[in-house]
Amino acid sequence: MPVEAVRMEGIVKTFPGVVANAGIDFSLFFGEVHGLLGENGAGKTVLMSILYGLYQPDSGQIYVRGEQVRIKSPSVAIRLGIGMVHQHFMLVPRLTVLENMAVGWEPRRGPFLDRAAMKKLVEALVEEYGLSVDPEAKVEELSVGEQQRVEILKALYRGAQILILDEPTAVLTEQEVEALFKTVRALRDQGKAVVFITHKLHEAMAICDRVTVLRKGKRVGTVPISEATPEKLAEMMVGREVVFRVQPKPVSREGKELLRVEDLTVHDDRGLPAVQRVSFTLVDHEILGIAGVEGNGQKELVEALTGLRPPKAGRVFLAGKEATGLPARDLARLGLVHIPEDRQATGLVLPFSLAENLILGRHREDGFALGPWAQLRRRVFHYAEDAVRTFSIVAPSVRVPVQNLSGGNQQRVVLARELGRNPKVVVAHQPTRGLDVAGMEFVWEKLLELREKGCGVLLVSMDLDEILMLADRVAVMYRGGIVGIWPKEEADKRELGLAMLGGKVATG
Repeated sequence: MPVEAVRMEGIVKTFPGVVANAGIDFSLFFGEVHGLLGENGAGKTVLMSILYGLYQPDSGQIYVRGEQVRIKSPSVAIRLGIGMVHQHFMLVPRLTVLENMAVGWEPRRGPFLDRAAMKKLVEALVEEYGLSVDPEAKVEELSVGEQQRVEILKALYRGAQILILDEPTAVLTEQEVEALFKTVRALRDQGKAVVFITHKLHEAMAICDRVTVLRKGKRVGTVPISEATPEKLAEMMVGREVVFRVQPKPVSREGKELLRVEDLTVHDDRGLPAVQRVSFTLVDHEILGIAGVEGNGQKELVEALTGLRPPKAGRVFLAGKEATGLPARDLARLGLVHIPEDRQATGLVLPFSLAENLILGRHREDGFALGPWAQLRRRVFHYAEDAVRTFSIVAPSVRVPVQNLSGGNQQRVVLARELGRNPKVVVAHQPTRGLDVAGMEFVWEKLLELREKGCGVLLVSMDLDEILMLADRVAVMYRGGIVGIWPKEEADKRELGLAMLGGKVATG
């Protein structure tokens, strides 16, 4: 008989204008991985933040190992054996792995820090769970996947038997996801209880034993994974049938060149070549997909094309005009817009209102700059309200700080702002990263609408399935260069995967 680790009954949590949790029941057993599934903003993270003591419920009860508890803070949760790995890591970059793990939990020998004991315990955990990481390495030197392992190790170091993983695959490569799943299964097999918060259906199907679905702050249901299908879970999440794939319509191209890149070379932050002699063209009514394992120059290529990083050599032409090294504002005037991979770091000003974010970069244009202050505010709010309706942005008001919106709605704000410029060329870098199924469907439809209208879309994505679904041609980047370009009808997934690992060069 499974032993109950956690039971939450009737959990209610409200924020100004938002009911995040509306009487939710949730249970978790030792020796299981329980998926918490739902769209962005469904209340998943809030519910688990209550279990971890970051928020206090307005009402409801929590039981841990059968005893009713009040979790006033994360330190109480940790004493109860609960650990949480947040989507945005809580690490100090300049400290080592060991030092990050020991903050607040330092083993001592008399008045001194016992580094030998710390290292011995960490090495034992690394061995037991296969979490390969150098204890003496500084966190700032680690990859994203390695930093996540540090967060998991930190929770285990503090004695966690109940582990909450909040969107743990959001920033991982496919190989890192496989490594994480291996670790999660090891944790389950050791008898630990794992909550796996996600909106990715295929991940829930692959790793979870049971799944609880939330929608708009309410629990829709809990099902064993053996009785679930992606279609059933998606309908529970969204409340309607969801399209998992979109079919690009045939379009007649004029062959009008919109973007041409010639022998572009770009250096990274260390001054080393990250992009080396890259050349390609993008024409009207076309989506050109850039595939590759993360870290092969895609980031630097996008930054050079969007005015965020100066190229070292080569030339860029936009709609027939040279645009090499132009700043982002001038590129926008020429018709190029940018959907960045990290909406929070580079796409939005989080403390600004939704309305203010919608006119970023346009505050000197389009009637937003001249006239009496009250009249200008009315113009901005009217424009923002139209954009909210057009892009189905869920927000209590256009005056709310954008940091209060869910990730999916934040992405819709970025799309509304950039696509509102009526662009000729769109550089979309990981546009569906971190989005739920409905959010992904929305982004795909918008990109295909742009293509049908005659735009050129440069789609840079780590998701090969997404690229193969949307792109008319597929280019593969490896070690800073483009190793091949394939027409969609000739693009074989196996061959592309091999090229992404440097195994083959092909052109098309």
